[in-house]
Amino acid sequence: MSLRRAAAVLTLAAATLLTPLAAAAATPPAGLYGAADPTYDGVWRQSYALLALHTAGVTPSPAAVGWLTGQQCADGGFPSFRAATATPCVAKAEDTNATGLAVQALAALGGHTAAVTKATTWLASVQNADGGWPYNPHTPSDPDSTAVVIGALKAVGTDPATRTSASGKSPYDALRGFQFGCSAKVADRGSFGYPINGKLSVNAKATVDAVRGAQGAGFLVSPPAADTRPAAPGCAGGKDAYAALAPKASGQAGAAYLAGLLTKGGGHLTAVTPGATTPTPDYSTTADAVAALAATGDLSTAKATYTWLTGHATAWAHANPAALSQLILAAHAVGADPRDAAGADWVRQLTNLGPAPAKAADSSPAPASASAHHSAKHGGSAVGTWVIVGVAFVASVGVGILLSARRRRG
Repeated sequence: MSLRRAAAVLTLAAATLLTPLAAAAATPPAGLYGAADPTYDGVWRQSYALLALHTAGVTPSPAAVGWLTGQQCADGGFPSFRAATATPCVAKAEDTNATGLAVQALAALGGHTAAVTKATTWLASVQNADGGWPYNPHTPSDPDSTAVVIGALKAVGTDPATRTSASGKSPYDALRGFQFGCSAKVADRGSFGYPINGKLSVNAKATVDAVRGAQGAGFLVSPPAADTRPAAPGCAGGKDAYAALAPKASGQAGAAYLAGLLTKGGGHLTAVTPGATTPTPDYSTTADAVAALAATGDLSTAKATYTWLTGHATAWAHANPAALSQLILAAHAVGADPRDAAGADWVRQLTNLGPAPAKAADSSPAPASASAHHSAKHGGSAVGTWVIVGVAFVASVGVGILLSARRRRG
């Protein structure tokens, strides 16, 4: 997940993950990537995995794709997960994040026009008056959800600027409303905030997502043709220069803020997990920052950040489909090989967490044997590690919400 859930839900998920999930992980739904309980992230991690594998040249199993399409509701939206697909969806359970990423994955795979069209129609129906999207319909917009939907629109060839609300606001208008400008502290200018109880707080995750969204990009980002350093506007003259920025320039300003944050952090972003007092690496948000920076053209900072990930993300990503997918997409964004990341083959690891692919890219090693594959999906050590990593992942996700100052983003 990400910041994409209310603080109470995230905290509850983190607190309960170690017990019921361990048992549920023993029998994951057929076709699903990963062995952990899919209640909160089934569609999200499946979409991530399908998109990442497709990007790496692997044709996912029809069973895996069918699992995802089978989650779609009759009105086109997707929930985080529904165990009984024969039962009609509960409308309030559908969310824009699961739907937006599912659209990006299915559009990339091709051949799912009907499902994609229904999903984008649903997304259009739940757009807020400010031009943005919330996690669940009929709640306030947030930058993370808005960015996910922008990526979905781009994936189907729609210019987000043309997807305006009844009040004439575009998704880019909504994103700009979350950015801190000249009236903010100098150190916060260019960053984006996440709204918590009506107050906007500087948040690294929100900034990463908004930077990517402002560039009109989804989670699949290709390396930029040229390496350019992002710049932020000056604040002299008494006017807020940020308020008049075009979408891409707004994202560039956010990227300049991120680049400074990453440099200060030694190549990565940090978060404070609930109950702790010392910041720890925020692997998830750091991985997403690679693609966001590459989308703005800042290839040098994106590569430096990716290099840090290759040396530190092994334990975090182990048996975690969403995490491995993030790393594969980060590698793609900087033109790196995800099969040779500091000796780790992230593509093979992800492939082994789901049904055998229909076809593997010629450059990809053959999938592990059936017994090894079964062990990776159902073995005690792998499941245990996934559960532990899942707790840290969900906790870091909720940190930004719980700690307003920089969000988890993760």
